[in-house]
Order: sequence, then structure tokens, then C-alpha cells
Amino acid sequence: MGLPDRAVALTVTQQTFTVGATVTPGCSVTSGTGGVLGTLNFGTYTGAQSGQVTTSFVPNAALSLACTPGVALSMTINNGANYSNVRNLQRSGGTQRVPYRLYSSSSLAANAEITTQSVAISYTDANNIALTLFAAAQLTALSPAGTYTDQLTVTLSW
Repeated sequence: MGLPDRAVALTVTQQTFTVGATVTPGCSVTSGTGGVLGTLNFGTYTGAQSGQVTTSFVPNAALSLACTPGVALSMTINNGANYSNVRNLQRSGGTQRVPYRLYSSSSLAANAEITTQSVAISYTDANNIALTLFAAAQLTALSPAGTYTDQLTVTLSW
């Protein structure tokens, strides 16, 4: 039995399919090298100087922090490597310390002090988020000459 002379083959030449993606809320941190967020540098002073000195956070220019718009971003900062009742800068090669405190506002008000609690980070540009940090150190006029440092770890969460 054969096909009729006029048999026409029907073929389907058009079909549809679904394409999709899910975007979840989140943030990304990219850095050129090392992952260093930036610096808090109080500057250079004589060992005879006393009183409070302040500085603000200078972000690493190679670092970019971005979040999905609307994400609630927060940070926690550990106590550093030289903590004893307060964060301390410690003299390289020595045991002498200079106490310092971190703040979320340039007012340096007590209610803006950053201990180890989570601090909300507000932003207006989700593609260019800056960490706002201020610090105050207390010079005592008893500090031997040297370089005083500490290392902090910042944890971002959303």
C-alpha cells in the first residue's frame, strides 16, 4: 500500500519556549588585589602631643561595593588585634598602645560609636556604596616614637 500521489507532509515550523531568570537580593565586593577595604590613618604626631586626634575612612580606590537595589546592608567590625576594654593601636616591635574608637558619624557622639554591634549602611546609589567610618584616638604625651597599627575585620551582611 503506498501513499496517495498528493500526500502532503505536515511539519511544525514554529514552537514557543520560556526563557527566565531569577534575580535574588544580594551584594558583591570586588577588589583589584588583596581585598583591603581602605585605611584609617591618624597621621604623624610627636610623642609629646596629647589630646584627641580624628580621621575618617579612606576607601581603597580599587574596591567596588554594590547591592541589589533595596537590599538592607549592614556591617560589623571586630575589636581588632590589640583590644583590651577598647580598640588600641600598638607600637610595632613594642607593647605601647594608643586607644581609639570607631564611629558611624563625624559627630563622634557616644550613640554613634561602633563596638561589635551590627551597623546599618545607608546608600543612595546601589552600584556605588561607600562605608562611612570615623575614628578618634587619644594621644597621651607618653608614647614612644614608632609606628602604631591595628587590623580590623569588617563583615558585611544583607
